[in-house]
Amino acid sequence: MLRFVGALLLPLLVLCDVRFPFDCDEIHSKRETLSEVYTIFPKGSSFPVNVYCEMGCKNEDERGGWTVFHRRLDGTLNFYRPWEEYEEGFGNAAGEYWLGLETLHLLTSKKRYELRVDMEDFEGNRVFAKYATFSVGSPRDGYKLTVSGFTNGGAGDSLTLHNGMKFSTFDRDQDNWSGNCASQYLGAYWYNACHYSNPNGVYAWGATKLFAIGVNWHHFKGYHYSLKFFSMKIRPVA
Repeated sequence: MLRFVGALLLPLLVLCDVRFPFDCDEIHSKRETLSEVYTIFPKGSSFPVNVYCEMGCKNEDERGGWTVFHRRLDGTLNFYRPWEEYEEGFGNAAGEYWLGLETLHLLTSKKRYELRVDMEDFEGNRVFAKYATFSVGSPRDGYKLTVSGFTNGGAGDSLTLHNGMKFSTFDRDQDNWSGNCASQYLGAYWYNACHYSNPNGVYAWGATKLFAIGVNWHHFKGYHYSLKFFSMKIRPVA
C-alpha cells in the first residue's frame, strides 16, 4: 500500500518541480533558438509576463538570450504616457512595447545584467551601444538608472549622461532641470537636464525640424532625427 502511494506521489513531485523561466537567458539555456515572444516569470509563477526574446546569432552576437524591454519599430504605439503605465508596462511584445519599470527592477535586482541598445536609421544604417552593467532601482528610489562600461558599436555613448537619474514622466517630474523634461521633449525617461537620448519620444519618421522630441540618440544622428528602429535589451553577465 505504501509503495502504491509513493508511486502516485512521484509524478506529482516531478510536476511541482517545473522551473518557470526568470528571463530570456534561462529560456535560451534550454536550447531555444528562435527569436520571438516568450513568457517569463520575474514576479513568480503566478504572474506571467510576455516579452520578446532575441536568441541565436544576431547583430554579431552569438550568445543570444537577450530580454528586450523596449522596442520602437513602426510608430503604431503612443509612448507619451503617464507614470502608472511606465511602471506597469504597455504595448505588445510582438511589436512596439515597454516592459515596465517594476519588472525591470525585479529582474536587475536578482541578477547582474549587461545592456545592449540597437538602432537603425531610415537609410538602413545599423549601429549599437553596449554597457557592461545595467540596473534599475526600487520604486522608493524612483527607479534610478545605474549603467556603466560603455562599448561602442558605432552609435556612440548617449546614455552615460543619464546614469544615476530617476525615471520621469509628464505627471512625475524627477529630473535635474527646473522644468519638466518629459513634457518638454514629449517622452518619458531617466532624464538628466535634459537628454542625450530620448527613446520614448515621438516617432517622427527621420529628419525633422523639431528639436529633440523624436526617438533620439544624439551621438548617432543628433537631435533633429527620429530613428526608424530602436531597442533596449538585457542579459545576465557571463
